[in-house]
Amino acid sequence: MSDPQADEAFRRSICTQLPGCGRVRSEADSLGERKVPLDAYWGVNVSRALENFAISGRPISIYSDFIYAYACVKQAAALANADVGVMERWKAEVIEHACVEIRDGALHDQFVVDIMQGGAGTSTNMNFNEVIANRALELAGHAKGDYARIDPNDDVNRSQSTNDTYPTALKIGLHLALERLQVELVSLATAFHSKGSEFSGIVKVGRTQLQDAAPMTLGQEFQAFAITLAEECLDFEHVTNKLCEISLGATAIGTGIAAHPKYAEAARQHLADITGFALRTSPNLVEATTDVGCFLELSGALKKCAMKLSKICNDLRLLSSGPQAGFGEITLPPRQAGSSIMPGKVNPVIPEAVNQVAFAVAGGDMTLTMAAEAGQLQLNAFVPVMAHVLFENLKYLTAAVTTLREHCVIGVKANKSRLEQHSRSFVGVITALIPHIGYEPAARLAKQALADGGDIVDVVAASGLLSREELASLLTAERLTGSPRESSSADAGIPRDTGREQVRH
Repeated sequence: MSDPQADEAFRRSICTQLPGCGRVRSEADSLGERKVPLDAYWGVNVSRALENFAISGRPISIYSDFIYAYACVKQAAALANADVGVMERWKAEVIEHACVEIRDGALHDQFVVDIMQGGAGTSTNMNFNEVIANRALELAGHAKGDYARIDPNDDVNRSQSTNDTYPTALKIGLHLALERLQVELVSLATAFHSKGSEFSGIVKVGRTQLQDAAPMTLGQEFQAFAITLAEECLDFEHVTNKLCEISLGATAIGTGIAAHPKYAEAARQHLADITGFALRTSPNLVEATTDVGCFLELSGALKKCAMKLSKICNDLRLLSSGPQAGFGEITLPPRQAGSSIMPGKVNPVIPEAVNQVAFAVAGGDMTLTMAAEAGQLQLNAFVPVMAHVLFENLKYLTAAVTTLREHCVIGVKANKSRLEQHSRSFVGVITALIPHIGYEPAARLAKQALADGGDIVDVVAASGLLSREELASLLTAERLTGSPRESSSADAGIPRDTGREQVRH
């Protein structure tokens, strides 16, 4: 059973942490009247949300891309409302001014509702409506809370619903965050490609299932890392295109109720101009209101990228294992002491950190998958947790990619003596002789060399199947490793950039 005194104590504990808690103003909604801090730009709806959703302790302001994007949406809506004649131009202008200030970084501390919230994001939408309304009132020379002049619902939220503004803002914010990940991913792929060029002439043992397989170069191994990451950049371009389909004008369930018939196109055009994105309105707004497919697709793409990164980090840890009793083929930059008890030990801490980011991204993808499935009828109520997962995963991945490049990849060194030692005694080079002596003789000679510990060239020459001159011609580094030519980043499929310059500084 609820304890009213405990509830009031909790509300007051929140209030004491906020500006102007010693002075209050009265605001009312359909549930009754509330006191809010006089200096707060948010109002009664946010006051209730602070009580209802004291869950994560993390406000929506931690995702600055989302705050920026929602301000863009509210700005576009105000201008569109003025264009179609349902809002006075002066109101649209002060609302626009408030939105521009928020886009420029002002008032972010006023977006205080918890990232974990019920209501399909209504508390977030009202946080924006109230903050923008009160800042617009100030700009017009009026007091906060004077909603008879500029109202959070009737003006700032005019022609809108949480159900079309929230997903639209989410798509814009994710677009911005994804651009940054793509930039960092291109830089990492380029760093791997540069290492591939540096290591192009170094022959090594290739392995499958952790067993010796066939010769290759260390350069080929690192250029393969570059190409697999470049492929992710191309996949993200497809997802970005999906994020450009918006639903402004759908209002509550996609029928456009309470919006002017020309509002949707006017809002789309203004939002495209503000963001610089090639936005388009969904052809079926009822479907768009209930569908979260693009968020599933983005989450899946992030997970795939994370798994590729994790596999690469596994390889870096294996290749650098040792230094005495492991593979020891490469040396990673030493970043910190590896043990509190074993002197001189250095661990592959950067790849390990990236591995853990990948695990977190995979877990987030499962959360988003369940939230997507749980949608019902004309709306999915669980988009807030999707937003949290996607922004968090984008933040983690972008930082992990940057860290891997700066603190690991660019400082990788080849242990040439170790690699040469492995290559000289490598029985697997006999694979290159199969076209000349046949599989069965090659298998027999390989088994003999392994049993005797002899050099495979000596064993084959002694068999009389090939002369030493023929062996020297057939077992050159170029023949053994496929004679790779050094390629540019463009040849390797690495994008030069991710396209359009970002809107924000």
